[in-house]
Amino acid sequence: MPLWSLLSTQAWGPGSVLLILVFLLRLSVRLWHQTRLWDLQHCPTDLTGKTAVVTGANSGIGKVVTQELARRGARVVLACRSRERGQRALAEIQAATKDASLLLGEVDLSSMASIRSFARWLLQECPEIHLLVNNAAVCGIPRTLTPEGLDLTFATNYIGPFLLTNLLQGALQRAGSARVINVSSSWQTQGYFDEEHLTGAGGPLTFNQNYYCSKLLLTSITGEFARRLQGTGVTVNSVEPGLVYTEIMRLLPLYYRFSFWISSFFIKDPTQGANPVLYLSLAKELDGISGMPQSS
Repeated sequence: MPLWSLLSTQAWGPGSVLLILVFLLRLSVRLWHQTRLWDLQHCPTDLTGKTAVVTGANSGIGKVVTQELARRGARVVLACRSRERGQRALAEIQAATKDASLLLGEVDLSSMASIRSFARWLLQECPEIHLLVNNAAVCGIPRTLTPEGLDLTFATNYIGPFLLTNLLQGALQRAGSARVINVSSSWQTQGYFDEEHLTGAGGPLTFNQNYYCSKLLLTSITGEFARRLQGTGVTVNSVEPGLVYTEIMRLLPLYYRFSFWISSFFIKDPTQGANPVLYLSLAKELDGISGMPQSS
């Protein structure tokens, strides 16, 4: 019996039909996403003896990336702003991944003092770092100054990763072969550069424009780091994971969050969003490739 004829019988009300159609639509979109994803399961990369650092590792893309790296044998440092949320994520990853080697570090990427303190601790614990994933970000925050006089969004999304990467350059180079992955955004094309924005000055920005501009800056420094680190064994690349439904949206205005929830079956979940990040982190064919902006 044709599907529509089956659904048109009296046993099915309009509400039931709508729910089934929504389910089928969500399933088809998910399958479409799956066909476009890199085949992670066929990647043979083993990370035993390697050290990785993932910022924003307690949720979303960062948590998925951390779990996969740990599953492949890496010692992974979860760099989290909240120790409580970081400890919860660490326990969940350990429960899901046999023999995971995990270390929790507390760092607020909007605070340069916190980043320097974290880096000092990290370099004592991990003199060699093979992978740095600059994943943590904030979105939906109105113009807010940190105690150091920096715009909070720009500090977290751009200045913080810039400083952290600089401070860890020595450990990355000591590893012999290392990768830095900057997680950018497809919305960065809507951004522009005005250095006064870094200190909360400059032209007015909406709550989402500051996110776009900060991600554009993060991508721009990817190429500069790649140039400066050429020949050191350290590669630096950026990746746009696509539109992903994660906790970063929790600070958006209610109507934005509602629209994302309504359209959630059209966008990626964190596991799908983590796939291009893991591709840049693990794929053997990218050995030596640097300064490459990658999209999902």
